[in-house]
Amino acid sequence: MTALEPAVGAPAAPRRPGRLRRLLESPVLTSRQSLAGLVILGIVVLAALTAPLFVHGDVQAKVGPVFAPPSHRFWLGTDGGGADMAKLLLMGARVSLLVGFASAAVSVLIGGTVGILSGFFGGKVDIVLMRITDYVLVLPDIPLMIVVAALFGRSLTNIIVIIGVIYWTSTARLLRAQVKSVRERVYVQRARALGAGNARLIFRHVLPQVTPLLVANTVLFVAYAIFAETFISFLGLGDPSIVSWGRLIQNAFTDDAILNNAWWAIVPPGVAVVVVVVACTMVGQAMEDAFNPRLRSGHLSTRRFRLRPVPAREPR
Repeated sequence: MTALEPAVGAPAAPRRPGRLRRLLESPVLTSRQSLAGLVILGIVVLAALTAPLFVHGDVQAKVGPVFAPPSHRFWLGTDGGGADMAKLLLMGARVSLLVGFASAAVSVLIGGTVGILSGFFGGKVDIVLMRITDYVLVLPDIPLMIVVAALFGRSLTNIIVIIGVIYWTSTARLLRAQVKSVRERVYVQRARALGAGNARLIFRHVLPQVTPLLVANTVLFVAYAIFAETFISFLGLGDPSIVSWGRLIQNAFTDDAILNNAWWAIVPPGVAVVVVVVACTMVGQAMEDAFNPRLRSGHLSTRRFRLRPVPAREPR
């Protein structure tokens, strides 16, 4: 037997699990809370994507009596204009989800850039960017959104930009703290000593480490964006030419659905908003627990804190 041949009976090296297995064993997919939220979001997204296959023509057109109760013809009744509430709810899901995900993308782009640059460079860059973040953070969000929406017009694009620009501060502060920790690690310092530039350090070493936390924060922000779009539309500052869940709630109040005992005109869009917001929160919190190093420690995680039962004393 030569020196290069393996010894007979030697234990084989353990195989590294594949990507699919690591994905299935990740804390996000093994958490019941996260799985429940993903299932709910998947159903809502699937319904929104397939809505054009079941809804044809103008969904706001009158197809029945005003405030007709739910029946075999109109599953969720009709609204104050005689339109089918089921079709309005499906088409409203497309707009609300679009606003949620698009606003989250804008917020992550701004907050992620500010947080990474502030945490990586430090010094005067950190001071300037954090002071700007503090100024935006103390501004009252609801009055600011009302004023900006009234000044720049009631279009869907303006609503997406307004929500994204206002709520990026939490992302920036969270990433700044994490980047300041990552930049001091040994492999980053070694790459810097070997001559790596700032751009390579950020995109090759820092960004991959904070991306999971950024994704978790993005999922949480989708819930805030959908809720923000709902009350903006409810206040009458949304795009009047499109149908969203907030617009349906606003129409129900305008048409006096409560006085007419037409609960089906206001309860379904309100329940839809609550369900999607709760689902996004469940998924985002599970991802944050899995990816945030500060929450992975049992003594620091408030969500995993449990009181141990006091053992019974033995009688003397």
